[in-house]
Amino acid sequence: MLGTHDIWLFILSGLLLNITPGPDTLYIVGRSSTQGSRAGAVAALGIGTGALVHICAAALGLSAILAASATLFNAVKIIGAVYLLYVGIGLIRSAATIATATIATDRRLTSMRGIFLQGFLTNVLNPKVALFFLAFLPQFVDSAAPNPLAFLFLGAIFDINGTLWNLLVARLAAGISSALAPSMGFKQWFNRCVGGIFILVGLRLALADNR
Repeated sequence: MLGTHDIWLFILSGLLLNITPGPDTLYIVGRSSTQGSRAGAVAALGIGTGALVHICAAALGLSAILAASATLFNAVKIIGAVYLLYVGIGLIRSAATIATATIATDRRLTSMRGIFLQGFLTNVLNPKVALFFLAFLPQFVDSAAPNPLAFLFLGAIFDINGTLWNLLVARLAAGISSALAPSMGFKQWFNRCVGGIFILVGLRLALADNR
């Protein structure tokens, strides 16, 4: 279909990759656990929209340029790492805001628009996501007649399945958080933990090798 093959294997592989925890999952769980399922769903939609950028880039060959240029890769890597550090610090600061109940001050960090944008940028500014699509999608495209539509088709399947999974994660995380620990103290502690993990991931990305 559209120059692709082994769709069933692609879907299975994609689902296994989607359920593997990463920065995107951490962000969704953090938002769901502290702000409810709606915030987690908005974060998931932001991440899914960010993935579309990488999918289109792979289809147009821009990811190949990123893979070939060490300078460009490093530039995107540093920008992505700085942004992850920013998100981590923001989550830790929002924990302090919860503790002092200054909701108005934290509105910029916790608005639905802000949550969507943070999810979008968390995905877009990770160059390894671009390289993943560049390496993964061609495995299921007919090498005899490569077609940009094939990349878009496979990417859409992967993104839809991933977004559905992330929406489920958001719902489950919100439900578990509400049932086990609905207090402000838990939300403060959880935001600090997730923020700290984001800082560690950002530092790891900044210090990682080019490939």
